[in-house]
Amino acid sequence: IGEGYDVIVNIQGDEPFIQPEQIIALKDCFTDESIQIATLVKPFNPDADFETALLNANSPKVVLNKNNEAMYFSRSIIPYMRGREFSEWLPNHTYYKHIGLYAYRATTLKEITQLAQSPLELVESLEQLRWLENGYKIKVGITQQETIGIDTPEDMEKALEFLKSRTKKKKKLLN
Repeated sequence: IGEGYDVIVNIQGDEPFIQPEQIIALKDCFTDESIQIATLVKPFNPDADFETALLNANSPKVVLNKNNEAMYFSRSIIPYMRGREFSEWLPNHTYYKHIGLYAYRATTLKEITQLAQSPLELVESLEQLRWLENGYKIKVGITQQETIGIDTPEDMEKALEFLKSRTKKKKKLLN
């Protein structure tokens, strides 16, 4: 891509519904010069179906610290809400789903491409765990905009329905 860029944005191909506002939210993570890597999350809807939202292994979950930095990414439900029925989890805790959008300082991107796969990355099949295991911090921006990652044929069906509903909404606004 050439030289002279401070930050490089990576929009993953399985996230076709990324919006300009989400890229701006990601960019805003870099107001602090110490930020090396940033990504986005969206809170799961507290009214969503537990199984559809939290049990979907194709929708990685993220736990954040008080500084909005990723502590861990997992295909499993994190954190586990002990002593509560599953139906109580989403209404009583904010769970975050990961959005496949990253940005890196150019120097950091060069560094992380040299890292070997890590044990946690291999177990979860999530590359961002390699960075965390090697001591990199990942700043997390929060978006309220829904996206649909496409990882399975079922996801493709959901994406097509999502696209149809957006098209209908736009037509109503224009009329």
